[in-house]
Amino acid sequence: MSASGLRPVVTELRLSAFKTHCRAAFPLGPLTLIAGPSGSGKSGVLEAYAALARLAGGHRLEEVFRDPAGYIPRRARPDGQGRRGFRIGCTVDGPVGPVRLDVAVQAEPELRIVGERMTGAGETLLETALRDPGRRRVQAAWHTAGAVAVTRAPLPDDRLATSLLPLRVAGNTQGQLLALAAAEQVVVALRSVFVCDPRPERMRAPVPPRDGRLRGGCENLAAVLRRTSRECGSRHAALVAAVRAGCTGPVEDLVTEGPAGGVVRALLAQGELGAMPVERLGDGELRYIALALVLLTGPGVLEMDAGADALSARQALTVLADGFDRCLDRRQARALLGVAARMCARGHIRLVGTVAEPPVADLPGAGEVTGATVVNLGCERGTRVPTPR
Repeated sequence: MSASGLRPVVTELRLSAFKTHCRAAFPLGPLTLIAGPSGSGKSGVLEAYAALARLAGGHRLEEVFRDPAGYIPRRARPDGQGRRGFRIGCTVDGPVGPVRLDVAVQAEPELRIVGERMTGAGETLLETALRDPGRRRVQAAWHTAGAVAVTRAPLPDDRLATSLLPLRVAGNTQGQLLALAAAEQVVVALRSVFVCDPRPERMRAPVPPRDGRLRGGCENLAAVLRRTSRECGSRHAALVAAVRAGCTGPVEDLVTEGPAGGVVRALLAQGELGAMPVERLGDGELRYIALALVLLTGPGVLEMDAGADALSARQALTVLADGFDRCLDRRQARALLGVAARMCARGHIRLVGTVAEPPVADLPGAGEVTGATVVNLGCERGTRVPTPR
């Protein structure tokens, strides 16, 4: 059960057939690091998670999978009708208990959802299937447990049925209420995602001060720093302490400058050395500062599509960070993992990040130090066997 039993969280990601992954299941804890060599499929794990998040947010298939054929496993062979596709799914823990969602997507000859299943509390709560390939509909059946066991109706084949369920179910029976609660749990957990990959080459230019929600590439870092330093002194002090641990030279503060109505730039206050514009820092230090800011802030500061109809106390933000250790040296990786471990232990934020190598024993965030889930991906093409620590 998630912290306090109120915040739904994704505890497992399944890639039954997705890109280089086959029959793979990845356990996800509050802090999860996915390690492996180049080409082992680390980024594919985060892609699948992000895709489920966007589908749960109501996006259409073509908006999520812009190159459908690129997600089909290379060894997949078409059936008699020339169809090929991929399958992904997850388990979400929360007030209803564990709820499983699995989605089968046809990528060729045309993109469509051909099957979806949501199960929980010992019941199949929602199931869809493509009955007539000539129609852009799937036949859906959801748990009712009233005068009839299930209710059936057609739904679009380019949207996640789980996210549409609240629009179709009145909640007149206990069975319907259970299906609605499970769907809400899945949608809330999946939508509470921020995909983050700081791009140092975009972070060195001054930015307009009104751009106060941090983007996934962190190119508007200076504007967000101005906002957060004014809104919460304690969080800003924690960020400065983290930056002090990860940047070379003295760090007394992290400040911004810029005329009213003009552009904003960020600077490191270095005491007797004066102020150092952050655009002069190396790629590793810029990525470090951006990732530390993400871990020390919340959904209100991040540019993300969190569910506005769910209370923040019922949402646990999940940060997806591809290349979490990219450009970082050993000292920076140690410090940033320490920040991640402390924040994830509080229960309101989670992190799934990919790293080139598993953390070694002396790094906070490895194994018994924080209870981190470390998943090692094998190198054999076509199969990935995750090994949690």
